[in-house]
Amino acid sequence: MNSRNNQKKNQLRIIGGEWRGRKLPFGTSEGLRPTPDRVRETLFNWLQPVITSAHCIDLYSGSGALGFEAISRGAASATMLDNQSRVTRQLQDNALTLKCSRAKIVNQSALDYLAHPASHTYQVAFIDPPYQKGMAEPSCRLLEENNWLAPGAMIYLEVEKALSTLPVPDNWELLRSKKAGHLSFHLLQRHPLQEQT
Repeated sequence: MNSRNNQKKNQLRIIGGEWRGRKLPFGTSEGLRPTPDRVRETLFNWLQPVITSAHCIDLYSGSGALGFEAISRGAASATMLDNQSRVTRQLQDNALTLKCSRAKIVNQSALDYLAHPASHTYQVAFIDPPYQKGMAEPSCRLLEENNWLAPGAMIYLEVEKALSTLPVPDNWELLRSKKAGHLSFHLLQRHPLQEQT
């Protein structure tokens, strides 16, 4: 009985685009909490002008809610990271279910993945780390230091509402900010660093 209830509960719904209304299962894992539908709706309204044909990176993919939503709405690709193998197996299964070839699913921690110089750049980054683990700051810093983001890239950052300041590089401009329940979520834009003279 409980497993059936868990199975029903552990589903996310894609809310827009090609796969609108499709429901996907996701596993149970500590700290795994899909971005709520209303927050995703707001976020992708913000991203509407830039999501089509964008290359995206989802650093803490979990359920895959953000990466699959981005592809559903026309993103060229989404690199989806998670350090738990059972989570990435479910993401692979869901990609197969959707017949999705634009998702690159990587079983690796975000900080390890970002710790070396970028092989290519992304136009959109989703940063939704486990709360109260201090992972937002190094995630943002490594994206910037190792040149993972294109000039003008958009960054979604979701953190616990109690966090008083956003741990982001100086050249990231805060464009939008909202709160919902126990979380706050933000849209930022990366501007190229000014050359030192």
